[in-house]
Amino acid sequence: MHLATAIFVIAAVAAVCATVRARWGIGPAVLAGLAVFAILSLAAVRDGRNQPGALKIGPEGLSVWSWAGILRAEGRIVGCSQWSDSLLMLCLEEDGGRLQQLLLAVDMLDRDVFRELSVLARREARI
Repeated sequence: MHLATAIFVIAAVAAVCATVRARWGIGPAVLAGLAVFAILSLAAVRDGRNQPGALKIGPEGLSVWSWAGILRAEGRIVGCSQWSDSLLMLCLEEDGGRLQQLLLAVDMLDRDVFRELSVLARREARI
């Protein structure tokens, strides 16, 4: 995912530079490219920090912790979707009825843990 994000940032910067250069010249194109690069890079870093760092399964449901140790979501699994053997989407119901969606790729977890979580999610979602 990091490689795909880097390729996207490079493609977006190149597109902005080409568009602005054709209209206003090289100087504004460089400034626009730098601005787009900074915005997209900061967004990618922020998204990386918010990715799940730890999943804990307990009697009350699933809790999701970020890499920084911040609790991101906690609740009972009420829905689940799985695409082939590589992507799992969970819907957690938190206290108060608020729903949180969690998207997990197979490369984020050990393959056996991913498989176990997908079985648990399918079972919990039907209850």
